[in-house]
Amino acid sequence: MPSKSMRVALLQMHIEAGRPEVNFSKLEGMLQAAVNGGAKPDVIVFPEMWNTGYALDVIGDIADEEGERTRAMMAEFSRRHAVNIVAGSIAEKRDAGVFNTIRVFDRSGDEAGDYDKIHLFRLMDEEKHLQPGGKIGRTTLDGEPAGLMICYDIRFPELARTLALQGAKLLIVPAEWPNPRLHHWRTLLTARAIENQMYVIACNRTGVSGSTSFFGHSMVIDPWGEVIAEAGGEETVLTADIDLSLVDEVRGRIPVFEDRRPALYDFGK
Repeated sequence: MPSKSMRVALLQMHIEAGRPEVNFSKLEGMLQAAVNGGAKPDVIVFPEMWNTGYALDVIGDIADEEGERTRAMMAEFSRRHAVNIVAGSIAEKRDAGVFNTIRVFDRSGDEAGDYDKIHLFRLMDEEKHLQPGGKIGRTTLDGEPAGLMICYDIRFPELARTLALQGAKLLIVPAEWPNPRLHHWRTLLTARAIENQMYVIACNRTGVSGSTSFFGHSMVIDPWGEVIAEAGGEETVLTADIDLSLVDEVRGRIPVFEDRRPALYDFGK
């Protein structure tokens, strides 16, 4: 089976809550480091809500209006460096309110997909300040189908399975996943990879925001559930080389999708 190699770079960064200018400047520096650090990546991924952090009390004032600033910056950078960008997620303000939104850009700088987080995390009062999305997130990266999920979404296996059934070979997950739930983070991400026989690329933030600390540990997991790259707790650009032909190989060896019996499943309860 021919190799379908792809190099991914995850920008694990500290986010200053309520300070978009600081965060844009930090991200710009890390983007440059990602493309200047040896072999250039094919795909760059950011954390969740990197533009504002969880400054939800002022989110309507500081969210990116229609995503215009983010979209202009990412389109220009991806075009100039011929790289795909999954621009983490941002707080994006629209007429209907503020959304937690991923936008994807291809090597030409064109938008190649978007996703608004559909599961809002009540423990951080997201549902009081953000609007939920109304569709699942799909995109393609260099012709390969990928699914998009954000942080809390990984606790919903039916969403990952739906994306896999629709062809996704990799799942990209921007996050702000805090202490002390590192065990949950590792276990859920690994489970999503194993049960759906696909790569999982999860980019978490690090640092402290108010009384909450974030552990980092961005990860790349292969379709067997093997962790092939994992960051520590510091700011870093984590890189990994993946081979998407492994997805087809694993799905061929253990035919999970062919052995499903969906007529007996009831997800309505």
